[in-house]
Amino acid sequence: MTALDRKLIRDFRRLWAQALAIALVLACGVAILLTTFGTFMSLEDTRNAYYERNRFADVFAEASRAPRWLMQEIRQIQGVRAADARISQFAVLDVPGQQETVTARILSLPATGTPRLNLPVLQTGRLPSPDAANEVAVNAPFAKASHLQPGDTFHVNLNGHRRELTLTGTLLSPEFIYTIGPGALMPDNETYGVLWMPETAVAAAFDMDGAFNNVTLKLSRGANTEDVIDRLDDLLDTYGGLGAYGRDLQVSNSFIEAELEQLKTSALILPPIFYAISAFLVAMVMSRIIALERSEIGLLKAIGYSDVEICVHYLLLAVLIAMAGTLIGWGAGTWLAQALARLYAQFFDFPYLIYNLDLGAYALSGVLAIASAAMGAGRSALRAARLPPAVAMAPPAPPRFKRTWLDRAMAALHLSQPVVMILRSLLRWPLRSALTSLGLALAVAVLVATSFFPAALDELVSTTFDRSNRQDAILMFDPDIPETALAEVMRLPGVMRAEGQQFQSAVLRSGHREKEVAIEARRPGADLARIISSDGRAVDPPPRGLMLSQRLARQLNVRPGDLVEVEFLGRINETHVVPVAGLVTQYIGLGAYMDLDTLSRLLRQAPRISVANLKVDAQALPDLHRVLKDTPELSGLIDMTRMQRSFEATIRQNVDIMTTIYLTVAVLITVGVAYNGARIQLSERARELASLRILGFSRGEVSFILVGETMILALLAQPLGWLLGAGIAKALADGSASDLYQIPLVLKPAGFALASLVVLAAALVSSLVVRRRLDRLDLVQVMKTRE
Repeated sequence: MTALDRKLIRDFRRLWAQALAIALVLACGVAILLTTFGTFMSLEDTRNAYYERNRFADVFAEASRAPRWLMQEIRQIQGVRAADARISQFAVLDVPGQQETVTARILSLPATGTPRLNLPVLQTGRLPSPDAANEVAVNAPFAKASHLQPGDTFHVNLNGHRRELTLTGTLLSPEFIYTIGPGALMPDNETYGVLWMPETAVAAAFDMDGAFNNVTLKLSRGANTEDVIDRLDDLLDTYGGLGAYGRDLQVSNSFIEAELEQLKTSALILPPIFYAISAFLVAMVMSRIIALERSEIGLLKAIGYSDVEICVHYLLLAVLIAMAGTLIGWGAGTWLAQALARLYAQFFDFPYLIYNLDLGAYALSGVLAIASAAMGAGRSALRAARLPPAVAMAPPAPPRFKRTWLDRAMAALHLSQPVVMILRSLLRWPLRSALTSLGLALAVAVLVATSFFPAALDELVSTTFDRSNRQDAILMFDPDIPETALAEVMRLPGVMRAEGQQFQSAVLRSGHREKEVAIEARRPGADLARIISSDGRAVDPPPRGLMLSQRLARQLNVRPGDLVEVEFLGRINETHVVPVAGLVTQYIGLGAYMDLDTLSRLLRQAPRISVANLKVDAQALPDLHRVLKDTPELSGLIDMTRMQRSFEATIRQNVDIMTTIYLTVAVLITVGVAYNGARIQLSERARELASLRILGFSRGEVSFILVGETMILALLAQPLGWLLGAGIAKALADGSASDLYQIPLVLKPAGFALASLVVLAAALVSSLVVRRRLDRLDLVQVMKTRE
């Protein structure tokens, strides 16, 4: 071991506290990079493997009733490798021991027993026998939530006929990784499930012999998806086709894509902040070390060490700090990535988890950590290498100061001597002061950027439930029923108010842009399901024209007054041109609204409704559920109160976890910056502070100089931190936006105040820790120190 190696180890041990503070900040960047990247890779690899092994379809389409012979033409579409026809219907279940009305989607199983596409994974039991009329398999999460096991029985309302079904097995399917019911915002496995029944039984129950209403396609490699979708739409047009779509619009896959996009956004935005702060901290410490070791550098050069060896020596000190941070970050990041991947695997109902945090991710995070530390130390190391031995061994020339207008201003204000000393230090080293303040500002920014999530949740819940959807329950009908049926709905137990609403599938086009949506039509004055305008007011759908959500309008590049081409899908396949009458705020889904009479006139039919929004007496809910389980026309029920509770509980739990992590991160940043800054001040001004003590200044006055400089920089960092935090929050909100949902950007004064208080408190504590060293200063020894 050479003398330089021994010096390197001694320096690292002597600077362990400062090195640890920097290493922890660097570890945050490494851990977040590994967590986000590792979770992203694990989810993506698990999903891709699941899709490949279980032949997840590439194209999906629905129709009212198409003949079986049409499948021959569908399979002949260029680019189609495999096609599967099936029957899909919604039904209401009566599960033993469960009071609530349960909605289920029923899918037919082919005569062979196993579908060609979207192959389900058997978890327990067996598949239903192809010729059985009363056997069924269900998705495993629903069975678990409902305490159902193979051999149990429950009842179902099949097209108005109550039947008893026997459960034969539980399944997982790549089509239902994220199992969410129609109109729901979150999965609720207790009130929504997926049932697989033999094709003969489903066809007989819904009068679909020799017909199908749902088709899935697997495409050949290199096939043009849009061309296949266009051709499939042409074939299904005559049979009430509702518009084919690709994987990107399949509900389950869309939610997974949205989560993956959020992870990618976090991986791109957050780790660079920590690497940059670490580089700055390393630069602070290394510059001071080299300033204090000028004579040692001169001696090393005098006895024959080269410039390269000196430069590498100080770079290696920075690399040791980076390696310590990397090892801590690897450990924390591996644990967090595994925990988060397991959580996502449960949330998304994967049958298995492929944890794939490869060595490349570790190498990338480590290389970035070492590179950021080396960049921080590079300038100081080069300066040390370039020092001539004679110059290095001589004391540095004292800085030249002169009175400026700032000194005269401070004298005019009659400031105390400690305050003057603090201000002079800040003004005479402006770059270092600015960089320290910037580091503290970034800590504030991290907290501000993440504090918007709780406020966004409150805004999301308030807009979605309190102002827009104020109904207690939603009854769903398939097919649509006449609006006059609301009179019958009003006679249901506990129903105090009922309002109808129709959903009509359509494709909106503006120039070359198009979007498939469900147009919501309702009566003016509707109070249970309202439309919220951009300024927060409840508005009625326009008597003529279309009202769009702001996100949908941006995607179509239209404004109020522009014309939009509307192609209605389903039974009536027609195209109309309607004006855009206004824009509204909607955070869940893409909203398009129309007056019910206007829609009925365009479709040339009497007003019909797809759902009934209800205000219900809570005490009568058991009676209402009992009646609804035997209502023939009902295809499902959504309990909005239950949905809101589930939505808030799930989202708030995730927000609390995220807030805790980033609060810890912000404190570590603050401690790293403030502690190192205060330590450097103490090392630079030890002789000066000792002189003040000898001259009669009290311990409190001397401590005020040390702590005051850090706290003034922390105060100056607040406005910049607020601004940077708002920018990062906007980037996170924009990066999470999708067709499914958008996180509103809500920045409240309380969030800014909390961020500032946390950073100021952490800076104060860090400074006080360093201040304790003042009590242990040997005044005589310090005064003997040669500058």
